[in-house]
Amino acid sequence: MLLKDKVAIVTGAARGIGLATAERLAREGAAVVLADYDGEEVERAAASLSGKELRVMAQRCDVSRRGDVSAMVRAAESGFGKVDILVNNAGIAGRAAPLEEVTDIDWDVMMDVDLKSVFLCCQAVMPGMKKRGYGRIVNVASIAGKEGNPNMIPYSTAKAGVIGLTKALAKEVASLGIYVNAIAPAVIETPILQQLTPAQVDYMVQRIPLGRTGKPEEVAA
Repeated sequence: MLLKDKVAIVTGAARGIGLATAERLAREGAAVVLADYDGEEVERAAASLSGKELRVMAQRCDVSRRGDVSAMVRAAESGFGKVDILVNNAGIAGRAAPLEEVTDIDWDVMMDVDLKSVFLCCQAVMPGMKKRGYGRIVNVASIAGKEGNPNMIPYSTAKAGVIGLTKALAKEVASLGIYVNAIAPAVIETPILQQLTPAQVDYMVQRIPLGRTGKPEEVAA
């Protein structure tokens, strides 16, 4: 097992990419904390993996709140002793709207959930990773953060921020044995698609060479 004796936290792990990633990590031998805003759903997700004899635990967490993030890391350290791996997957797509219709609430919620959360989670695990001289962080960005999607300005901006944060932090801590990377999926078959209009989905699928949406398991791989 590639990840025997490693401990991982996956945010947004109740479903979709997060759940697929948590299962993949657990099958590779890691103990995994599944964290999600939806406490009941993440408990069910963790129970489904526990039934497969995988080492997991559930943690309800609002990743936009420092207190919740700190509690998540403490729970991981209490339950499994440390945190070696962090997958910042939690995020929302928000509503489709042209620039002039974007409200302050639209903007602030998107920045909190999709960008600030990555900052908070990275910051929370960093002391332990530095102490042990080992860490692996994967931030889930989006192709929208690289190219920009029309009528998705808050989302595109937040994901571009995730990419910038990843690049800066990777250079800051690489010499300490902590590697930070990002992935930028396009359209993946997850519940977040329900937040998008059919026109938005079609716009993105048309730009995918395979001509189809991706699957969570493909991202987790």
